[in-house]
Amino acid sequence: MRFDIVTLFPELFAPFLTVGVTRRAFESGAVQVKLWPLRDYAQGQYRRVDDRPFGGGPGMLMMAEPLLQCLKAIGADRPEPAPVILFAPVGARLNHAVVQTWASSAGAVLLCGRYEGIDQRFIDQHVDVQMSLGDFVLSGGELAAMALLDAVARLQPGVLNDAESHQADSFNPALDGLLDCPHFTRPEVWQGQAVPPVLMSGNHAQIANWRREQSLRLTAISRPDLIDAARAGGGLSAQDENFLLLLKARMTPDADLGLTKG
Repeated sequence: MRFDIVTLFPELFAPFLTVGVTRRAFESGAVQVKLWPLRDYAQGQYRRVDDRPFGGGPGMLMMAEPLLQCLKAIGADRPEPAPVILFAPVGARLNHAVVQTWASSAGAVLLCGRYEGIDQRFIDQHVDVQMSLGDFVLSGGELAAMALLDAVARLQPGVLNDAESHQADSFNPALDGLLDCPHFTRPEVWQGQAVPPVLMSGNHAQIANWRREQSLRLTAISRPDLIDAARAGGGLSAQDENFLLLLKARMTPDADLGLTKG
């Protein structure tokens, strides 16, 4: 797959593409990334890419023409057409299901906006998908583009040391969309807190049951909406529902989560 990134700051991507476990996806070509500096497609001595908005108001807007010329260059360079993604507050929120879709796609053009936004005429004519990381505003789309690339890259075969590692991630369908359970490593006792005894038992069935219950517990407390979604999708067993009923009966507004107790 190939992602073409339109940005005013291509230098922001250099360290991102060369460090961490996801670099394997970029170095191997499993996820190809090509950067397109937008000023290369602007006219005039100053390579201007922004101007004041009609009707007044604060800030500047990215102009349509440099974006169009850049998009034409990308189209001539790509072997096949690709959808154009704009990172913007009006977009649908990025989640695991969306990441999975793009992880199995041929890629896209990622448009990193800046300033107060982009001329709406360009959006109407050339943007296929608008996407948001959440209900907050960033200075530009570069961080959002990196978030999508990182999430997509780690799902590619051979990127993670354990091929099944991402199956245990929070939100994964393998966990019925629930949050992952808490995890522990050496030492067995740290600052007076011991690892839950069940994890030291060697009984894999009991460990699997404990992890499922802790996943349900953490999700019910932190993201009850995910419990509702799992239930609606048929992901909760009768045993799961019984545990949730017991959990609800025990919980008080100031209850200790007790995640480190066996």
